[in-house]
Amino acid sequence: MPPLARKLPSIAGVLPIAHTPFHDDDSIDEDSLAREIDWAFAHGANGFGTGMVSELLRLTADERIHLTRLLGSLKRGRGVFFAGIGAESTAQAVIYGRAAEDAGADAVMAIPPTTTALPDAALAEYFATIATQVGLPLIVQDASSYVGREIPLSVSIRLLDEFGPDKILFKPEANPLGPNLSLLRDGTKRRARIYEGSGGIALVDSYRRGIAGTMPGMEFLPAIVALWRALERQDEDAIYKLSLQICALVSLQLQAGLDGFLAVEKHLLHRQGIFSTDRRRKPYKWSLDPETSAELDRLMERLNLAVAEFT
Repeated sequence: MPPLARKLPSIAGVLPIAHTPFHDDDSIDEDSLAREIDWAFAHGANGFGTGMVSELLRLTADERIHLTRLLGSLKRGRGVFFAGIGAESTAQAVIYGRAAEDAGADAVMAIPPTTTALPDAALAEYFATIATQVGLPLIVQDASSYVGREIPLSVSIRLLDEFGPDKILFKPEANPLGPNLSLLRDGTKRRARIYEGSGGIALVDSYRRGIAGTMPGMEFLPAIVALWRALERQDEDAIYKLSLQICALVSLQLQAGLDGFLAVEKHLLHRQGIFSTDRRRKPYKWSLDPETSAELDRLMERLNLAVAEFT
């Protein structure tokens, strides 16, 4: 078993995925990025990372590495930082992983290649090569609810057996989320450290199944933190007052898949003054219309009242 490069940090709790802000010329807005990370820690995040809603698949290779370096510099001793490194080839993923190591990341996270439906052996080899060649813990991400192919349970068990639970962690997002999470938990005899990424809509169910942390977007972060704390103290009244409001908002995002999440997330971050623009990388197929925006405003008002009640 390859040794970890350093002691495994506490990758747990609320670990939001950073969105990538852009200027109107499509360049990365570094000032907005810094505001986003400062805002996340000010509202109780335990760390942060990059993933699908960071628009990684729409960045150039140089931009992905530059973003990782920027975020590594913005950690400033606060919480943990993990970097999304999934790619269409193993060689690309390893390059991104080594860049994350150089940037001071605490872990990496990888989805499988999206353009090829790999057989189980090739899929296991892809993740095993990353784990061997990158000296950080590897979060194996199944993002098949919106991109790529589902990771078979047998592959997850094989990786965990080969590398151990300090090296291999999991973010299962295949539908149905709850039952699949339990299958992974039970199939690995509860050795697997598991994170969820439902945006909050399945957080209560996932928490009760034994997750180590949640990886939402940034847009509802104060509410997600309040909900996580309510779950930890078993405050059932707070749990459902918060979660039902979050679920109503996430349902608006789900109607358009990844584009829906990105449109809502950037709209809300721009409206709060964290991002200078709500620009997304093109092409995309869906944008907010005035009626959806109005419903977001109504629901956010109710969510903010619920957060204020329990914080």
